[in-house]
Amino acid sequence: RSVAQVPVAEGKSVQQTVEILTRKLELLGAEKQGTFCVDCETYHTAASTIGSQGQTGKLMYVMHNSEYPLSCFALFENGPCLIADANFDILMVKLKGFFQNAKANKIESRGTRYQYCDFLVKVGTVTMGPSARGISVEVEYCPCVIANDCWNLLMEFMQSFMGNHTPGIPSVFSTKHDSVYSPADTMVQYMELFNKIRKQQQVPVAGIR
Repeated sequence: RSVAQVPVAEGKSVQQTVEILTRKLELLGAEKQGTFCVDCETYHTAASTIGSQGQTGKLMYVMHNSEYPLSCFALFENGPCLIADANFDILMVKLKGFFQNAKANKIESRGTRYQYCDFLVKVGTVTMGPSARGISVEVEYCPCVIANDCWNLLMEFMQSFMGNHTPGIPSVFSTKHDSVYSPADTMVQYMELFNKIRKQQQVPVAGIR
């Protein structure tokens, strides 16, 4: 699977750009297969913990994906990905002495799933709070679980509707080589995409100051 950000078309809104992409998919012959949602909440190390143990603060991302309704993913940046039961969120409430929820940082991608032959495509609007911040496109080649075996085919298909915005090889692929691709690899890609969009939103604010 590849998860990538698509820039908003010049002179268009996020929603209009999403419609342009989905129209291209439908013209190819892709059919709607329901909806999807990936969300991410940020937790930071509690101040009391940092002080007592002399550690630097760490961020942990707790994520959900509608493709895996019974699972919850907890990721550290540049670190491991824990796959837990859906009730992991309840455990995080009990761990508030160690990890605190940065509530204003919740981000999610929500949109439509499309099936085209052996490909599954999800075009989502990325939102933080009430406003749309960007566009995500996830493309999966369903028959294959070895990333290197199907990347060229995946890229060729993405070019058919993403054009110049077709992404390069995701960073998670570089560590997989010939090993089996897992759901955790998809969540790492979403985490990187969400962080990239968060940083893009922070730049103009810094410029105004």
